[in-house]
Amino acid sequence: MLTLDIAPAIAQNTTDTTQDVAEQVEDLRQQLNRHNHLYYVQDAPEITDAQYDALMRELRQIETAHPELITPESPSRRVGAEPAERFDPVEHPRPMFSLANAFDAEEFAAWHKRVANLLERDAFDDAFDMVCELKFDGLAVALTYENGVFTRGATRGNGLVGEDVTLNLRTIKSIPLTLMRQDVPRRLEVRGEVYFPISRFEKFNADRAARGEQTYANPRNTAAGSLRQLDPRNTAQRPLDIFVYSLGYADPDDAMPQTHWDTLQYLKDLGFKVSDYNRRVHTAQDAIAFYEGWLTRADSLDVAADGVVVKVDRLDYQRHLGVVGREPRWAVAYKFPAEQAQTRLLDIRVNVGRTGSLNPYAVLQPVVIGGATVKQATLHNEAYIREKDLRIGDWVVAERAGEVIPQVVSAIADRRDGGEREFAMPQSCPSCDQAVVSPEDEAMSYCVNAACPAQLVRLLEHFVSRGAMDIEGMGVKWGELLIQQGLIRDVADIYRLRREDLAQLNLLDAIDAGKARDMADLLGNIGIPLVGKKSAELLAAAFPNLKALMDANEYALTDVNGIPLRVARSVTAYFADEEHRALIAQRGATLLQQNLIADQNDLWHIAKDNLRHPERMRQKSVSNLLNAIDASKQRPLARLLAALGIRHVGAEIAELLARTFTDIDALMAANEEALTAIPAIGPRIAESVASYFANDANRRVIEKLRAAGVRLQDAPRAEPTEQPFAGMRFVVTGRLRQFSRSQIQTLIKERGGAVSGSVSKKTDYLVAGEDAGSKLADAERLEVKTLTEDAFLEMLPD
Repeated sequence: MLTLDIAPAIAQNTTDTTQDVAEQVEDLRQQLNRHNHLYYVQDAPEITDAQYDALMRELRQIETAHPELITPESPSRRVGAEPAERFDPVEHPRPMFSLANAFDAEEFAAWHKRVANLLERDAFDDAFDMVCELKFDGLAVALTYENGVFTRGATRGNGLVGEDVTLNLRTIKSIPLTLMRQDVPRRLEVRGEVYFPISRFEKFNADRAARGEQTYANPRNTAAGSLRQLDPRNTAQRPLDIFVYSLGYADPDDAMPQTHWDTLQYLKDLGFKVSDYNRRVHTAQDAIAFYEGWLTRADSLDVAADGVVVKVDRLDYQRHLGVVGREPRWAVAYKFPAEQAQTRLLDIRVNVGRTGSLNPYAVLQPVVIGGATVKQATLHNEAYIREKDLRIGDWVVAERAGEVIPQVVSAIADRRDGGEREFAMPQSCPSCDQAVVSPEDEAMSYCVNAACPAQLVRLLEHFVSRGAMDIEGMGVKWGELLIQQGLIRDVADIYRLRREDLAQLNLLDAIDAGKARDMADLLGNIGIPLVGKKSAELLAAAFPNLKALMDANEYALTDVNGIPLRVARSVTAYFADEEHRALIAQRGATLLQQNLIADQNDLWHIAKDNLRHPERMRQKSVSNLLNAIDASKQRPLARLLAALGIRHVGAEIAELLARTFTDIDALMAANEEALTAIPAIGPRIAESVASYFANDANRRVIEKLRAAGVRLQDAPRAEPTEQPFAGMRFVVTGRLRQFSRSQIQTLIKERGGAVSGSVSKKTDYLVAGEDAGSKLADAERLEVKTLTEDAFLEMLPD
């Protein structure tokens, strides 16, 4: 009996002990979370590093002895997960938008006026509250919390879908693993900017240099690369930080603040690091003053800032203003002036564009501007060079603003020594030596030779591009090679290519025959659709070797600053094709020599057993190209007109011409007077079109296209005579099944209706497809009638 009495006592004692330990663990975690917040968020530590380490050591010892008490949100678990094999896609519950830019006070005032008009403010009182925030240069992320616990973190990606980098974000100590308040929504998502503090980045680079390791170019790219480490232990070695700047999503949201300013204070109360530099202002002049106050102080910050983001404060105003494309109307990035540097103008050279334009550019002594090495810059045209009084040999000021092409903005005249030379535009084409003309009403000079080799290469590149005839697989290198071999003398010759012409050409061998190339050269010359020189350079800089790039998914590619989603999809599709991987693998020795792959084993990851059939791969590649050429013959007339390289004729003008004439013979017969009678066709465009078709060489191209069976006419389009939507205002949103949004909008406009980008009380109908989002909610709130796609089509007259 005695033993029966003791057992419950032992069990009760064990329970008491476990409960005591659990309470001790919880107390330690609360202390560590509090001190983390004081140190990393508020910059106001109350204990020494040694005292903090002692608390952490005590927690880890208890968790080791009682593993059943370990939880994912424990401060001890910031690092320790196994490396990820890849990053899974994460669909954002609400899009992460990009921002429109304003580059001076006039552009900012124009934005403010547009917002005031859309808010229907009185002309004599157009003020409304705004929040000004420094625009930090880092990597946007979304952090999701469930019941107050951090459960997932994702990159911005393409704005709709990002990458799951939860394990890496957990290593950033200014990100709370548990929120500091209990009364929070069951699901909460916040947005912020991860950055690498400048002082820590400089020390990080210095330590790497001392160890003989490669240093990094700038904090922004290093922060982005750090978040994409497959092993979170590597991320933990890089002291990243974050500023949280908005609430992305809350469920439920009925108790959430109703202004952006109050939202920021709410996020700060939850334990997030929110910038102390934010200000709420009332007028455009107040916002401009905030911006100007930081112009001279931004360099003193420990984080790179390239402007000020101004947001409308009231959230109901934000919903009313809505979004255009992927840019909210209620916010603007008021950018600081471009970063500049002084360097030498070594030479002025000229290249020939696809329309024959002679484009001068500067060859610069290499200089670092904004973290990128600049060797060349645009000079626009001869008039620009004269206006700036730029001379070869000058010391000059070059600038680079965001993703804008670098340009030379001024000469430093007081540094001249007399050895400088003035530039003269060549009187003959530098490519074909034919005459150059300079129209009186234009700043550009042009080569008049339709068969100019330099012009032909660029025209061919444009002709086969996706926005023109869309001949997939024929990239720049194919074009250069076919021109060099004499197989193409004008764009019409594309349709005369035969299988035996292409089969005898080995593109990769041709690349190998040139000088040793780096990874950017390779990427720009293997025919990846949409990947030109600039995109190739960005991709080469972002990935350590070719295999890493080939294994990257589109979400990883869109994280590269300057790579849009359409380019990312093109790259992943290209490398997903086993034939492309096999062809690249054939260059194994060269790739190894150039350090574009790590070792010979990488070839098997690239190509596997496809290496055994290179001839079959080449034959299939030729077949695919010939099929693409044949399919392009049936493109609409507007696509052909946009592809021919007629000066000043882009997609919109080409569409207008095709709608007016429907037959290329009628267009070729039209004179300038007939062309200028068309709305939106001015004298300059009319002269360009008429002179193009007056050129014998160009007319021969058209006849060769006709003989090849290329479509040169469209069926006449019947314009709607009824105007059933006159006086009505529509908004179109969501993913539609039968039409694109732009097609629906065209149907509305052709029938007298107006199309708006946001739902308001003036909206008559919302046409909503799948995933309609906030506009559907606004329509329900404002009692605006909502139409499905089928219901809208029923409104169209028979």
